[in-house]
Amino acid sequence: MLKILEGDGATGKNLIFQLKRRGSKSSPEIERTVAKIIEDVQAHGDTAVRDYTLKFDGALPEQMELDKAEIHRAVQSCDPAFLTALDRASRNIRDFHERQKQQSWFATRQDGVMMGQRIHALSRVGIYVPGGTAAYPSSVLMNTIPAKIAGVGEIVMTTPPGKGGRPNPNILAAASVAGVDRIFQVGGAQAIAALAFGTETIPMVDKIVGPGNIFVATAKKQLYGTVGIDMVAGPSEILILADETANPAFLAADLMSQAEHDVLASAILLTTSRAVAEETVKEISRQVQSLSRREMIEKSLENYGAVIVCGNLNDAVAFANELAPEHLELCVSKPMEYLGRIDNAGSVFLGEYSPEPLGDYFAGPNHVLPTSGTARFFSPLSVDSFVKKSSFLYYTKQALEPVKEDIMTLAQTEGLTAHANSIRVRYSNGL
Repeated sequence: MLKILEGDGATGKNLIFQLKRRGSKSSPEIERTVAKIIEDVQAHGDTAVRDYTLKFDGALPEQMELDKAEIHRAVQSCDPAFLTALDRASRNIRDFHERQKQQSWFATRQDGVMMGQRIHALSRVGIYVPGGTAAYPSSVLMNTIPAKIAGVGEIVMTTPPGKGGRPNPNILAAASVAGVDRIFQVGGAQAIAALAFGTETIPMVDKIVGPGNIFVATAKKQLYGTVGIDMVAGPSEILILADETANPAFLAADLMSQAEHDVLASAILLTTSRAVAEETVKEISRQVQSLSRREMIEKSLENYGAVIVCGNLNDAVAFANELAPEHLELCVSKPMEYLGRIDNAGSVFLGEYSPEPLGDYFAGPNHVLPTSGTARFFSPLSVDSFVKKSSFLYYTKQALEPVKEDIMTLAQTEGLTAHANSIRVRYSNGL
């Protein structure tokens, strides 16, 4: 099921190449289908949204927007233990993201020059939440709480109608705990288009965040520029670096925790110990027997999983930085010694008692992370994802005068004489 490879350079490079080629790239047919949905929603608003909802979800809610009473009833129907866990997780997530807040700044100089930067929140954000088997309340917390902390004026959530024409109550509970302002029973590409353009019922937003299927991801990609988006996420992935002290049972469990997401998910172990490698494979075979998504896990591990025995941890770190994984676990005796050398990873988990699911659900760091190698240049979702920055500048006549020649020289060198004239006119004709 899971192959053990020798960690020579060629093996590593070939594996990285294969992993970065997989992903959520849509077919031309899907691209055309999504483009047509977007065009229809832009032209026909609510009518198109309802038509596509009935077509794809097989249910058309009486009201597109859920009222507060319906949300309250849904929350009351949830398992009390789930609500308690949700509340505790939300507190940790808030605490972590509160520390990300930045302040506007203002600076002055002796010559009267003033300049600075304003940081202000987006006015309205849309959060997409999938339905069906991909209905994850934890994602509602991770997408909403940073937006609330940033100061977003209104948070609008869309989610497909579930069985009986109502969304998953656990999703509604998470929305209530996180602070979502309005909830609409709409899913798919039509929901993304409605948020991007606005309809008679659904308000237009400044940015759309949240996971979805290939149609949702394609719609976000096509509408980027019309509206802001978080990222176009690829399949989930985990890379574990382990030495001879690592527990194979823990390693196996953590690899499978990501493999169960999707048959395209990637789970890779790099270890300096062949004994650990062999025992981990045995543990996977034993533990997978009792897991509900056994078939998906086995397919994922067969196609995109591997155990690589490498010569030393330096080679493993180099591999990690080149792969730039979404999740990286350091299951080594002294994990803090290696943290400073990890340049490319969405989120890093240190030590054998910091498993990836701890970050997915509870600890506080965001679980919306860059995938498919984009951790080389993208960051996790954060408070920064929901603010915009603008600079400001004030010069007096006396402050501008000493630098006018430099500005005009630079402008004229670029052939932009009107730029130079904008400076010159302020000091000519007695002005």
